[in-house]
Amino acid sequence: MTQEAAGIAHVNDVPLLRAGEQVDDATLRQRACTELLRQQAQAAGLLAPDDPPPIDGVPSEAAANAIEALLERELVLPEPSDEACRRHHAAHRARYSTGARVHARHILFAVTPGVDVAALRQRAEHLMLELRCHDGGCGHADAAFTAAAKAWSNCPSSAEGGDLGWLSSADCVPEFARELFDHADVGVLPRLVHSRFGLHIVDVLARDPGTAQPFESVRAAVALALQQQTYVAALRQYLSLLAGQARIQGVVLTASATPLVQ
Repeated sequence: MTQEAAGIAHVNDVPLLRAGEQVDDATLRQRACTELLRQQAQAAGLLAPDDPPPIDGVPSEAAANAIEALLERELVLPEPSDEACRRHHAAHRARYSTGARVHARHILFAVTPGVDVAALRQRAEHLMLELRCHDGGCGHADAAFTAAAKAWSNCPSSAEGGDLGWLSSADCVPEFARELFDHADVGVLPRLVHSRFGLHIVDVLARDPGTAQPFESVRAAVALALQQQTYVAALRQYLSLLAGQARIQGVVLTASATPLVQ
């Protein structure tokens, strides 16, 4: 049976999965993106033509180095202007404060191998809407969240009604910290928080803004944050271009014929 007939996802006839292997959609997209970049590094002469395809989505050391060299060459990023840095700092003061803390609780829907992520997300979103209704004045908000955390959360904090206590940004993985500290919301957040552990319904109980730092003292950190944002946007655009030129089956990637803007 051919790879295509077997329904194995592949990029330009290179399979992304072993026969019978199942992964969640995010992992499959990540593998496809890595394979697009690996093949482009080969086409650019940065990687030997006989470099083996990744096993379990992990490229060879030579491929990883070649992909890094490819992106360094292709993604030419401008330095952020002083004006842009000042705007970013003004819009995200909490991120650049010292001692900022958030008292939060959560309900974790863990994403584990073989789980139906679409069904898991639907269940989490439905519960989030119910809890936001309670939070919006329908009554018994605290008891409702506590009961839901004990019933649904895959985190040990479920025994405490999901209570995580007071957190600093250093206490959280980066993707979780961004959602907690980049906004001023108090209450059940209006969207699920995605992290490497799964999907979180987050209830912010209180905020301590800490001490705001003047722009001049955090200028370098602000510039780095903007550079990272620009890099991610440019990488997505580059991958979109590569996807538009490739034969991809079994995985959904955004394809575009638009060249990378440099």
